[in-house]
Amino acid sequence: MTGRRRTRSTFLPIITRSALARSALARSTRAGVRAMAAMVACTSLAAGCGVVPGVTGGAGDDTITVMTWAPLETGATNKPGMPALALAYARHVNAQGGIDGRKIKVLICNDHNDSVDAAKCARRAVKEDVVAVVGSYSQYADSFFPVLEGAGIPYIGGYGVTNDEFTSPLSYPVNGGQPALLAGLGKELAAGCGPVVLVRPDTIAGDELPTLINSGLKAGGHENTDDLHAAEDATEYSARSEEALERATADPAERGCVVPALGDRTSTFMDSFRRARLDYPEVRTGTVLGSVDQTVIDASGGRSGPYEGAYITGWYPVETDERWDGMKRVIREQAFADTRIDPADAGVQTTWIAYTVFRAVVEAIDDGEEVTASTVRRALDDGIEVSTGGLTPTLRWRFQDRLASVGFPRLVNADVTLQVVRDGRLVAAREGFVDVTRTLEGAEVG
Repeated sequence: MTGRRRTRSTFLPIITRSALARSALARSTRAGVRAMAAMVACTSLAAGCGVVPGVTGGAGDDTITVMTWAPLETGATNKPGMPALALAYARHVNAQGGIDGRKIKVLICNDHNDSVDAAKCARRAVKEDVVAVVGSYSQYADSFFPVLEGAGIPYIGGYGVTNDEFTSPLSYPVNGGQPALLAGLGKELAAGCGPVVLVRPDTIAGDELPTLINSGLKAGGHENTDDLHAAEDATEYSARSEEALERATADPAERGCVVPALGDRTSTFMDSFRRARLDYPEVRTGTVLGSVDQTVIDASGGRSGPYEGAYITGWYPVETDERWDGMKRVIREQAFADTRIDPADAGVQTTWIAYTVFRAVVEAIDDGEEVTASTVRRALDDGIEVSTGGLTPTLRWRFQDRLASVGFPRLVNADVTLQVVRDGRLVAAREGFVDVTRTLEGAEVG
């Protein structure tokens, strides 16, 4: 990701503007065209994709080939734990004889945080005849989705970082992405904050974030956020930290809140913010999981660091919850020495849930029927309900769900968890999930 204003589908283009606004009818028409296109086979294209050796669980017709992709070894966002977890999951399943006797072969592709390479990954998925892309991360849905849709390949459990993951008829998301996180955070902060200052990237993607957090603030009876732009690729944020603090502390009678939502640069901002806040009245902070996890909190000083007391919204239970024991067991058994896999990482957790969904889908396909992209997609579209052991609500995908009216027809899980940093540890701030469906329905979108 860069600081340039690049037109791509990251984070939901939902604010009215002449060049970007799309009506509900336009979205519906686009989705319908995609659904028709998904029925047409795509000609296999050569792909020059960086590949990590996959897991070949067997040979012959009983082997199911899937792909997981993510950016690796780039200067921006990297998600090495996602493909690493996919490989460990495949080793685990294959050691047990596969899924209903079918072994899994996992192909890994590096999209390099680049639109061209993202398209190459998708073309390689078509060429290799994968039955699904599972548990992946890419910011370039506008590059890879047309290829997947042309070949009818389902995209199961993306990270929730792009608009198309919540609109494409071939997308089967397992979380509510950035929309749910920001709406949930805004709703929580509304009760205890004076002025709320959102520090977000000065990009097309960043332009959409105020609307999402404002939906939560509005639900809590709070006025809109104070929107502060910042360079997405800055190496320090001294000036922006001071400006955020000035705005948040403008009213001495109220305790303001600062919400950095800068992705991987959130920790860079907080480093500057920690120094600047010494000269201002006390404020609260909040952010979203994906921008911050336990490793970031540890690296920034733990209980003495800038995140102490911060509220953080996430998609899933905290990593210490016993519902993650199954994932942790697989990591211990199949990837004990693999330092890429952090069980507290939201990407790793998303990949685990995505493969849980994929396994349930394969098990639902009739005995004797070949597992193909078509049969996997049909099982998903026929209304299969997938339990994830309490890590999410029961998942079920329909063509149009409740949030279709605000541009998210495939957003089927709007539950978030509220976490807080106490004594340097990320712990649950309240039990259970918070459903922000109604909050998002009230978002002022155009």
